[in-house]
Amino acid sequence: MAPIALIGLRSLSIVIPAIPSTLYSILAGALFGLGTGILYIAIADFLACMLNFYLAKRFGRRLVQRMVGQRFMYKVDTLSSKYLENNIFLTSGFLMTGLFDFVAYAVGLTQMKWQNFTLALILGITVSTPPVVALGAGILEQGRWLLGLALLGMFALAMLTGWLNRRRES
Repeated sequence: MAPIALIGLRSLSIVIPAIPSTLYSILAGALFGLGTGILYIAIADFLACMLNFYLAKRFGRRLVQRMVGQRFMYKVDTLSSKYLENNIFLTSGFLMTGLFDFVAYAVGLTQMKWQNFTLALILGITVSTPPVVALGAGILEQGRWLLGLALLGMFALAMLTGWLNRRRES
């Protein structure tokens, strides 16, 4: 029962971005240990972000605005129009931040295909979930450093992708 409750609460906190979600990752590590905690959080994140993406694709901007609120809609607009549509690695990098719930909605408003979003999401979850769950499991005292390094690596890959795309177009 506890795993289902954790997955449900974490998913709800992603679909409704006003609810903080990081606590659930730490809690998963504390309750279930590193490996099982990562699995539960990865399942919740995958399902909820795919739902956010689907809702944005299917119902558009009006529903997204209702879900994230008028106040946060500028974040969604900025992310979707300027950065995410053509760069899987940058999308992955943004999915590793505390704004990943907004990012999933934002990408849903772009022309990005679900296959590309799924790849970016899996990459983002794979890199960002273990350090936070490890904090809860008590394994990684400096988990923020590992997360920071992972984010820097993803942004470096995103920049490389952009540079290669520009070079190819020239």
